[in-house]
Amino acid sequence: MVMNLRHKLYDERGLATYDEAVINRMECPTLDSFEELCKSLAERVDKSETRERGRTAEAKQNLLTSVYHLVSQLWKGTQIHQGYEAGINKRSGWYSAIERYRQPGLTYRQTIAAYNGLKQLGLISETRNGFLDRDTFEADITKFVANDELLEMLTDLTENPLKTLTPNLNAECLILRNTVEGRREQIDYLDTPSVIEMRGNLRFINKCLSRHWADIRIKDEDFISLQERLLIDDEKQPIDFSRWALVRIFSNGSFEQGGRFYRGWWQQVPSELRLYITIDGKKTCEYDYSQLNPHMVYFLRGKELGDEDAYGRVFDGKHRPLVKEAFNAMIQASTQLTLKPRGIDLSDVDMDWPTLRDAILKAHRAIEDMFFQGHGNHLQYIDSCIAEQVMLHFSRMDYPVLPVHDSFIMHHAFGDLGELEEVMRRAFYHHFMKDIKVKGEIGELMAGLFDGRDSDELTFNELIDGEPEYSLWTARQTGSLNRC
Repeated sequence: MVMNLRHKLYDERGLATYDEAVINRMECPTLDSFEELCKSLAERVDKSETRERGRTAEAKQNLLTSVYHLVSQLWKGTQIHQGYEAGINKRSGWYSAIERYRQPGLTYRQTIAAYNGLKQLGLISETRNGFLDRDTFEADITKFVANDELLEMLTDLTENPLKTLTPNLNAECLILRNTVEGRREQIDYLDTPSVIEMRGNLRFINKCLSRHWADIRIKDEDFISLQERLLIDDEKQPIDFSRWALVRIFSNGSFEQGGRFYRGWWQQVPSELRLYITIDGKKTCEYDYSQLNPHMVYFLRGKELGDEDAYGRVFDGKHRPLVKEAFNAMIQASTQLTLKPRGIDLSDVDMDWPTLRDAILKAHRAIEDMFFQGHGNHLQYIDSCIAEQVMLHFSRMDYPVLPVHDSFIMHHAFGDLGELEEVMRRAFYHHFMKDIKVKGEIGELMAGLFDGRDSDELTFNELIDGEPEYSLWTARQTGSLNRC
């Protein structure tokens, strides 16, 4: 839990003593809103610099934007996890990238000035240097944390950052990527009628999401453990409930490659915990298509997969998860994959890659010519169009849908009544004129201390505060603050 640091001495960390901290706070008194705090911090940074000429009005506004950008990450971090690190990109080219992807007013010069100023004032500390390996193109940005004085300012705010720092629904939500000089880069594009339609559809979906609150109802101790688990996972990020606005990312410089929906916080949740996701405080259901990729590949080839499990027909159903992973890698690849793809682990099985590869080709001889042709990104485009159709259907009625690629999370009633399944079937049939099985499960609400007790058996404080073991979840529903 994040502690109130008002009376701590900081000598052991080499920071300001209590008296010095009080003096510093006199320069930046307690403020009621995050916006006021950022203005005060920007003024302190500006005054602390030794400049021959003062900033122009535009430069001051850009400095404020940069302070807001940096400090907002730290403010959200007070609700995410005490080990949360914020990030800053120190590569100047990142700030001068294509205009449609830029955050207005966020410039390289003023962001670096804001960062260095906050460090000089002792408000933040750098924890990790950023790097770029020009041979492997591996990279990471610089990370930093709030020091005690700034952390106290942030914890004194009465606003909830997860609900105050809302996504900009006018920001670009369609991202087109391509490989440029060996690196995957965001590229510019023309706003054709189809692009404009896709953008309008996604903004409509995001506006629906903005009117509802999705969360995960697990015990406080389990939530903290989950955040710690996600913090050390290189492929995931800790849950940030303010990240609910979706973007659609296309690949290979084409709006018919990729196109899946990303950046929803629920996509970070491990599959075994997704059944505890709630929408507007109610339990949910999750439905997905059964063997979506194999069915699409067979239908595109004019064949029928039939009722047999596409992955189970290999090795008589043994090693099914491994077969599924290899099947999809072979569909995605544009070469013959004579060497084992990175990420496929054969250490627990008594076979090599050629054996697994050939077994899949033999079991799916009817579509053998569909492997190694780079169809994966086109299949993703098709399933993203199906997902768009499903989400639009419900968004028009103001019912939020949380997509996880080819599965959908909704209020449990849409599963109980079969409406989600029916809409998913219709969306698939619209593209293929074929039927596909849809499978789903209804979510759960984990048992709590209040189960089996009537309201008249609860104390006044219990009625007001909710179940103590779910205090973080309860606080987020009400918009109140509860430190994690």
